[in-house]
Amino acid sequence: MINFINALPGAVSQGLVWGIMAIGLYITFKLLEISDLTVDGSFCTGGAVCVMMLTAGYNVWIAMLCGFCAGVLAGFVTGIFHTLCGIPAILSGILTQLGLWSINLAIMGMKANQGLNVNNHKLLVSLRYLQDVGKGTRPFWQHPIFAVGVFTAALIVVLYWFFGTELGASIRATGANGNMARAQGINTDRNKVLGLMISNGLVALSGSLLAQYQSFADINMGRGAIVIGLASIIIGEVVFGKLFVNFGLRLMAVSFGAILYYVVIQAVVSLLKIDTNYLKLISALIVALFLTVPYWKNKYFHSKKKVKTAKEVGGDA
Repeated sequence: MINFINALPGAVSQGLVWGIMAIGLYITFKLLEISDLTVDGSFCTGGAVCVMMLTAGYNVWIAMLCGFCAGVLAGFVTGIFHTLCGIPAILSGILTQLGLWSINLAIMGMKANQGLNVNNHKLLVSLRYLQDVGKGTRPFWQHPIFAVGVFTAALIVVLYWFFGTELGASIRATGANGNMARAQGINTDRNKVLGLMISNGLVALSGSLLAQYQSFADINMGRGAIVIGLASIIIGEVVFGKLFVNFGLRLMAVSFGAILYYVVIQAVVSLLKIDTNYLKLISALIVALFLTVPYWKNKYFHSKKKVKTAKEVGGDA
């Protein structure tokens, strides 16, 4: 129990970082209803670009901006494959993800990983900062939970504003009903490309934050990212779905879902003493569980309510 409590700040920090990736995935998965597998590659792209820019001496904000732009380019390629070339969305993402493997290696100088010296760079977030704030050697505002929490809140505000504009509303309309959107004169292909660009830009931004947090970028750091993202979205909907109905609050629920996901993972590892080599299996089971809960709820509880209501109506008659 003590180990779990000690590891809790780290789990929350990682949840916030991955929550940004989940928000990006939410745009394609929920708003556009596109299953985009580019994220497993663009996540690593963001981390690789950020680390190499920092190593070259650039400011952390410029490095993160370049990581974001690299993700935007990856989303653009997927969008062009899907809209211009007529390739199904899921296959377009796989093709881009496959190509990004080689590109990510090239970005990191054909090395599988690149490290950062925390002492030589001023980072936005780092595991070292979490430890230093706990020791009292750094101010509280450098704590990863505070720094990434404020960053996420600002990001949600910007996204809430954007998707309330005419262009943002047209993107949401494209996902809600593509035929109706086209009938209203909306360029749905353009909106799909734009949505994929924004989504993968946010995914890459999350990758750049994770690379800072763990002080290195690795070619495998994006593997399984889509599973974590989907888990965060599903957990957020199951736990906060009825409370958070506003669009901005739904994005916040996705971030909270990522935090809960990592807290559950940490609880399973710390309290049940499970080997960390089984993390992928645990992740799959957690996602399956949260996918099953809404199905069972609709199938059994709602059906019982309908039967009860029917009996009441029959009795009144």
